[in-house]
Amino acid sequence: MDDIVLQAMAKWPGVPACLGWLGLDARGRWYLRDETVQAAGDFPRSKGEWLQHEKLLAFIARNYGADAHGQWFFQNGPQRVYVELEGTPWIWRIDTDLRVRSHTGRDALVTACLVDEAGRVYLVTSLGLGLVHSLDVAMAADAIERGLWEVRPVNADELPRAFGFVRSPALRAEGSPPGLGD
Repeated sequence: MDDIVLQAMAKWPGVPACLGWLGLDARGRWYLRDETVQAAGDFPRSKGEWLQHEKLLAFIARNYGADAHGQWFFQNGPQRVYVELEGTPWIWRIDTDLRVRSHTGRDALVTACLVDEAGRVYLVTSLGLGLVHSLDVAMAADAIERGLWEVRPVNADELPRAFGFVRSPALRAEGSPPGLGD
């Protein structure tokens, strides 16, 4: 986390968390979701404004993490901004040499490869579980065919519980039935 963020957290403890205002889609893109967008529906059905400012994206990437309950957030100064996830907390990009990097630019080592009922490819890594970016599925297939990554089948609905993350902290905060916000 940035030093300025840590200083703000110490200076202003107890700032209320922000829910529903930030989303991460299945291609690693961040979306700002104002009250109108949130009222129009849950993420990703109602996405909001695609964030493209490079310095803001870098700031989010440096201050992205998870709490003890598996809810992912961006620490914006003293305020924790919880993230609505379309799929998983990480979106993986794969280089031609099969190096894996997260949507936030962090390198990761692959420990397992999963494929769900719809053919989506996930990697379990040193950082955790993430979905392979749609543009990089061919490289993942190459690694699988070469025997570098052994595939295990998985049910996409079981991923949040199996890997300890919450797709929608906003729904969870509203007291949604188990499984909907988890």
